[in-house]
Amino acid sequence: MRDIIIDAMNKLKNYVVGYEDLIKLLFIAGLTRGHILIEGPTGTGKTTIAKLFAVSLGGSFKRVQMTPDLLPSDIIGSYYFDIRRSEWVLRKGPIFTNVLFVDELNRAPPRTQSALIEAMQERQVTIEGNTFPLPNVFIVLASQMPVGTEGTYNLTPVLIDRFAYSYTTKLPEDEDQEIEIVLKSEVIEGLGNFKIINDINILEKAYEEISKIYVSDKILRYIARIVKFIRDREEAILSPSPRASIWMYRASKALAYLDNMDYVIPDHVKQVARYVLLHRIFLRPEYQMRGVRQIDLVELALRNVEVPK
Repeated sequence: MRDIIIDAMNKLKNYVVGYEDLIKLLFIAGLTRGHILIEGPTGTGKTTIAKLFAVSLGGSFKRVQMTPDLLPSDIIGSYYFDIRRSEWVLRKGPIFTNVLFVDELNRAPPRTQSALIEAMQERQVTIEGNTFPLPNVFIVLASQMPVGTEGTYNLTPVLIDRFAYSYTTKLPEDEDQEIEIVLKSEVIEGLGNFKIINDINILEKAYEEISKIYVSDKILRYIARIVKFIRDREEAILSPSPRASIWMYRASKALAYLDNMDYVIPDHVKQVARYVLLHRIFLRPEYQMRGVRQIDLVELALRNVEVPK
C-alpha cells in the first residue's frame, strides 16, 4: 500500500513546477483526513494542483467560486419539489466530492463560510434536518484573498482552526521556472482525466497502516513544548489550540509513512510545524507594525525548544 502511494506522489510531482512540498502536503492531508488553507497570488496553480491530485488518484473534484451572494444551500445542497414525481427531491451540492476546492473563501459571507464547519469537522452535512455522510476521502482546499481586500469577510478563528494545514504559494522565482510552467501547462491540458491510482479510497486504507507508526514519548513532549512555547509568547493575541498538537502528531506520522519509515523523528515534526502552526497564530497589532511575522515565532520555537535525542 505504502509503495503505491509513494509512487503516485512521485509521479504527480512530474507535472508540477516548484511545488513538491505542496504535493507532499496534499498526500499528508489525504492520509490524515485534514484540510488545507492555501494563500498566495492568483494564477499560481492552486486550482490546477488540487484537480491533478484528485483526478490522478481516481477521485472526484469540484470547485466552488465564493461570492458575496452565495448561500449555504449552494454548497451543501437543498430539496426541490419535482412536479412530475410529486415529491421533494434532494439536489446535492458540490460538497459531495472527494476534493473540494473553495476559491476565495473569504469573499463569502460568514453564514456561508460556516456551512463548511460541520462538513470539515464531522465529515457530514445537515440539510433540512437530515444528515448525510460525505465520501470516505473528503478534503477541502480553500484559497483566500489578502486580508483587508475590498469585498472580503475575515475568516473566524473557529473556521481557520478547522484547517489542519496552511500553505503559501508564490510567483515563479526566475524566467527558466516560468518557461517550464508554460510548457508543463500544455502537457497538463493534454492529459484529460489521467489516473495514477484507480481508487482514491486507497488513502483511507493506508490510514490504518499509519496508525501503526511509532511515536515515542519524547517526540510527543517535543510537539507539546513547541506549541506551548508559541502559546506563551506575548506577541500572539491568539495562539495555537490543542488541535495544533493533534495535527502535528498526525502529520508527523503521515510524513514518516511517506518517507518509508516506521517511526517519527524530530525532523518530521520540524517539517510539518510550519504547515500546522502558521495560520493558528494571530499577532498583536503593535508587533505586526514592528514587522513580526507568524513564521518568526515558529522559527523561534524550533530554534529554542530542545530537540529530543
